Amino acid sequence: MKIMVMGTGGVGAYYGGLLARQGNNVTFIARGAHLQAIREKGLQVKSIFGDFTVSPAQATDNPAEVSDVDLILFCVKTYHTDEAAAAIRPAIGPQTAVLSLQNGVDAVERIGKVVGLDHVLGGATWLSSAMEAPGVVKHVSQFRRIVFGELDGRRSERVESIFEVLHKTGITVEVSENILKILWTKFVFISAASSLGSLTRLPMGDYRSVPETREMIVSLMREVEALARAQGIALDADVVQKSLEFMDNAAPHIKASMQLDVEGGRRTELESMVGVIGRKGRELGVPTPVADFVYASLLPIELKARSGTSPT
Repeated sequence: MKIMVMGTGGVGAYYGGLLARQGNNVTFIARGAHLQAIREKGLQVKSIFGDFTVSPAQATDNPAEVSDVDLILFCVKTYHTDEAAAAIRPAIGPQTAVLSLQNGVDAVERIGKVVGLDHVLGGATWLSSAMEAPGVVKHVSQFRRIVFGELDGRRSERVESIFEVLHKTGITVEVSENILKILWTKFVFISAASSLGSLTRLPMGDYRSVPETREMIVSLMREVEALARAQGIALDADVVQKSLEFMDNAAPHIKASMQLDVEGGRRTELESMVGVIGRKGRELGVPTPVADFVYASLLPIELKARSGTSPT
């Protein structure tokens, strides 16, 4: 399969590396020192499931150099979604599928406005992976799962083909007939992990069992659940309990990607991971006091990272 990885960060580099190792024609979109390292040394993958290197690796900073791809793994940070969607337009042919593996719940709509909603598949991934150095990605979680599907729930031919290609990499992959439910189910967990991890700056194992902090986690999860239900998305009755169990069973050293960006002084996905909860809550008349508190607490840090100076 001819595949483009739009955004060769922790998620794109890891899954793209697995796909390239399986013999697929993969082109990585990267920039700067990261791009140079991939071109010169290949893409190095460090994983608890075994290290490997994709060499030589096809890489460029210009998506327009790649045409008529079968699949685009769309893995950029959410704040780059609109410009990245515009950048991939020259690579999209009549049969090209764009699979977003981004955080949050609004990526499909935003990408679809630019490239056409008929090209877009909804997707979610559970993975802890980050760039360790230019050209080097480090995967640290036992879980490496992708769930995706057509927006209308059809088990289409392209979905079947993509499933087979992903399945051969050894990851856990599932096709969903209700991908919006999957996206919001994941969001219940990841918004809480991103919020409390970024506030405490501690690994998950150090904050998830503190009673006062756990109460805050549950409250934030309940706010997200209420937003989904207000939009007619029928989450499972025990979605919060299952999300807590997933958090409890995760390796204690795990940190959410937004937390890593906060700790590194980089721009974060605050708007898509936390701010969106309050915005949708105001639109739908759903109170979101915990999310609003987290957003207000982290916003000065985010503004500093964006500008490079302390906010005034």
